[in-house]
Amino acid sequence: MIREYHKWFSSRLGREMELLVFGHGGLPVLVFPTSGGRFFEFEDRGLVGSLAGKIDAGQLQLYCVDAVDMESWYNRAVPPRWRIARQVQYESYVMEEVVPLMLAKNPNPKRMTLGCSFGGYHAMNFALRHPDRFTGALSMSGAFDMTSFLHGYHDEDVYFQTPTQYLPNLNDGWYFDHFRQNQYVLATGWDDQCLGANQHLDGILASKGIPHQLYIWDAWNSHDWPTWERMLHAYL
Repeated sequence: MIREYHKWFSSRLGREMELLVFGHGGLPVLVFPTSGGRFFEFEDRGLVGSLAGKIDAGQLQLYCVDAVDMESWYNRAVPPRWRIARQVQYESYVMEEVVPLMLAKNPNPKRMTLGCSFGGYHAMNFALRHPDRFTGALSMSGAFDMTSFLHGYHDEDVYFQTPTQYLPNLNDGWYFDHFRQNQYVLATGWDDQCLGANQHLDGILASKGIPHQLYIWDAWNSHDWPTWERMLHAYL
């Protein structure tokens, strides 16, 4: 399997960022880590290896990025305004630095996001905010309203980083023209602490006429890596 390590200084984040690329072609998939996870998490947990057949066959190409959640949402050492600002900077890093790398390495017009738990939030948020760049998303055990991390603080950036807030009021035809061509998958479980969050987003997507699927698994410990691996093979 082709494995590439990339590291550069991000002017948008003001620090070095790292990522791993697996594969030589196929569908490009941007993979976000879980809470506090790193760019090598997907590999360390064995999910890259479990997809080796599809990766080696040129069906999938994974871009496993780092996150800055411990500097943004989880960072209690700074005011909430700084936390959401860091999330906005992270979005800029992904869209202006990582996506161009994906485009340069792979001309496939299809492109998707993927993540588990907190990574599921990023996967769905990025895909919904940028439906021209990402034509699909797979969120496994994600939650989609992170405002509890901000202790009541709210501003325009918080609004536009919270799918459950900006989607209900979205009426721009440009977005819906793209949404109708894309694929969005929510996967969760009956014992998942994020079940309610997925059902809530499912309702919003349905009310806006955005094509998507919600899958609820009857699995033990559905908010964990063994179930996520099974979901991965079912929907990716």
